[in-house]
Amino acid sequence: MTFRFLVDECLTPELVNLAVAAGHVESTCVRDRGWAGCKDWQLMEHVIAGDFALVTHNSPDFRGAGSASPGGEHARQPIHAGLVCLNSVHVMDLQRQIGLFRLVLAELDPVDGLVNQALDVFEREDGSVEMLIYDIPDAR
Repeated sequence: MTFRFLVDECLTPELVNLAVAAGHVESTCVRDRGWAGCKDWQLMEHVIAGDFALVTHNSPDFRGAGSASPGGEHARQPIHAGLVCLNSVHVMDLQRQIGLFRLVLAELDPVDGLVNQALDVFEREDGSVEMLIYDIPDAR
């Protein structure tokens, strides 16, 4: 399955190159589309219209409080192509962004899509990483 990733402006556009190299050739970033500075709800309109899976570090605004309490902009959509949240207790520098996104690409390689789902990536203090996929909006 290929994804159409849209990399948020809070992350490096270099993630697009990683996505394209992994076969997700229709991936792009907010900066290159001229959408930098959009309010979250405006960006969501572009995400839905373009059928993008959003990649962000601005996790709470798009996924809510997480798997225990999903919400945010994605929960307001009846259907969306997915959300990828990169999170770390450390500063989200360039190396960290690239490393976490590489893990995401490997995790999603066998997955058939993220429709109405979020993939949350958490890097802990000790460098260990947990990945969790859950529904947004919550189907319960």
